[in-house]
Amino acid sequence: MSMGNMATGDRATGDRATGDRVMGDRATEYESAHQATLPQAGGNTAAPVADQIANQRYLTLALTPIRDALQQFVAPSGTPATPLAEPDSPIASPPDSTSAFALNTLCALFQLSEFERSLLLLCAGVELSGSLAHLCATAQGAPHLSCPTFSLALAALPAAHWSALTPVAPLRYWRLIEVLEGNSLTQSRLRIDERVLHYLTGVPYLDDRLRGLIAPSLALSAELPPSHQRLAEQVAAFWSDPASSSVVQICGENGVGKQAIAAHACAQSGLQLHILRAVDVPSAIAERTALIRLWEREALLSHSALLITYDGLERGQHILPLIETVQSRVAIAGREPLEMQRSSWRLDVSRPSTLEQRYLWQQQLAPIKAESQVESQAEANDESIEALVSQFNLNAATIQSVSQSVSQSVRQSVHHSPDAIAPLLWDTCRIQSRSRMADLAQRISPSATWQDLVLPPSEQQILEEITAQVRHRAKVYDTWEFAGRSPNGLGITALFAGASGTGKTLAAEVLAQELRLDLYRIDLSQTVSKYIGDTEKNLRRMFDAAEMGGAILLFDEADALFGKRSEVKDAHDRYANIEVSYLLQRMEAYRGLAILTTNLKQAIDTAFLRRLRFVVQFPFPDWAQRLEIWRRILPENLPTQDLDFQKLAQLNIAGGHIRNIALNAAFLAADADTPMQMVHLLRAAQREYAKLEKPLTDVEIGGWV
Repeated sequence: MSMGNMATGDRATGDRATGDRVMGDRATEYESAHQATLPQAGGNTAAPVADQIANQRYLTLALTPIRDALQQFVAPSGTPATPLAEPDSPIASPPDSTSAFALNTLCALFQLSEFERSLLLLCAGVELSGSLAHLCATAQGAPHLSCPTFSLALAALPAAHWSALTPVAPLRYWRLIEVLEGNSLTQSRLRIDERVLHYLTGVPYLDDRLRGLIAPSLALSAELPPSHQRLAEQVAAFWSDPASSSVVQICGENGVGKQAIAAHACAQSGLQLHILRAVDVPSAIAERTALIRLWEREALLSHSALLITYDGLERGQHILPLIETVQSRVAIAGREPLEMQRSSWRLDVSRPSTLEQRYLWQQQLAPIKAESQVESQAEANDESIEALVSQFNLNAATIQSVSQSVSQSVRQSVHHSPDAIAPLLWDTCRIQSRSRMADLAQRISPSATWQDLVLPPSEQQILEEITAQVRHRAKVYDTWEFAGRSPNGLGITALFAGASGTGKTLAAEVLAQELRLDLYRIDLSQTVSKYIGDTEKNLRRMFDAAEMGGAILLFDEADALFGKRSEVKDAHDRYANIEVSYLLQRMEAYRGLAILTTNLKQAIDTAFLRRLRFVVQFPFPDWAQRLEIWRRILPENLPTQDLDFQKLAQLNIAGGHIRNIALNAAFLAADADTPMQMVHLLRAAQREYAKLEKPLTDVEIGGWV
């Protein structure tokens, strides 16, 4: 836009018809205007006090021609002027370079004409200077009318042109000024936007209308692994071209560090990063348009980029109208890319490799290693790092958080044994990994040990082999390079089959306790959806969330999904087979242990069984096994009297029901305030059999009482 003098009406409204002209050919001005700009962003960065004072003095100096123009309008040449108060702030001499000041930066960013600049200054002046507000009221012949109007501006300010009043002109399009209610456009009062006023005075903050929707990214807190650092450098180079209008799509599963990559890219580009969640994007067109306009202005004022995060393609579709319209540096972060008409550039992000995670752990744990000053402890730290890398799949930020938490605990505990650092690291990683699974599955706190499990020797040996494979898979897969030979089917999968109460869930608890891992139970009968595609989405969310901590996943009611494959007659049958294949695929690729349970092994298709590494059959306990269960089920502190375990073993029930009888009998004894006796167990057995709708025979309870 020309900065020369133009008379009123010399420029037609059509010159502003698009409104987006300032987002087009002014890329060079946009970059150069920010070379020496005061920090103005929505973060906590503040300009140095000396710079703020200089900026405000320059603003005061810029108001002098506006004051002179109003005085000339009030008292034309040859008419004595009414004496006015002195300026509210001292006027400094113009510095050698004025490019750094907020006023000049704003005018360059939005390409304001001389008249638009003067009108903006007039609106700012009445807010900053009481004498200028009084002069404005005098000029309009109304003591209460201290706010300027277009009529006053057109009459008093130089280089006036009518097109500055149009909604597509910079002042109103970018909402630099507000038009208050009035009888006509020219007689309506004008007010400078509060965010713009504070920008001119050098006070940084995020527009209040954006707060709650858009938030500044947190400060950089973690070193990126090399693979992510290269991606950040690519994004920074992409954003270094101010003419680029493409959207950056950062794709990858949750928790891989997509936001950290965007934050580091902004830091390298001298940009500030702000975050907008897809769920917070308004659906109403008017609200979304207002959000876009305010953000585009904020992006220019604060030299910022916007990262929009979304979960799932459905939520991603919700943000497409905004992405297609907004004109600023934009990146979107989601698991899968979005199809859009606007040009985009896709980056695929994966979790740091094993080598990178090992390096990050070494860097973060170096202070703890140095403080120990014990060579054996240093070696133990190296061993603990190998264990952490083999089990947990964490990003850089989580590794830093865990390390800082453990380091703080070690420093605060003067009696903290060096031998406790490795378990503390392990448990902290487990806790950090839990949050993402909280709403997806039921976490079981394991307390059972091998002593609580009664199984035939062959089944017990299989469970011990499963434990050994989980514990040593890093050595076999990575150190011995079995993973390099065949990367498929490396997940450890098992099927626990047996009647209800035979110990399937108890065995999973034993494995979790032995391996010191979290155990999550997923009911497949609840996960399977009648809607095509939803089952796969549910399973994907679970595996993605569990991947970080390598927890043990226990899928109950496997026959709900793994039943005999029927003839494919329609889309539902065909998709059911796809869901089964997807679950097996994810189980085989899962870093942790995935267990399926079923009461009906014969209902499982043999083709599916072949893809599972272990199958453990939990038999119904015989008399000797029931005797051993009764002996182990009762706690040591339980007071008993005249219990006959051989007679108790005559009950033809599984271990789960034995536990129920023992527990209910304990409550009966507690209520009678006596030790547990056979009479209590008899009453509890009668209740359990009635629940099972099973007759209690004389052979089973003969001679009890």
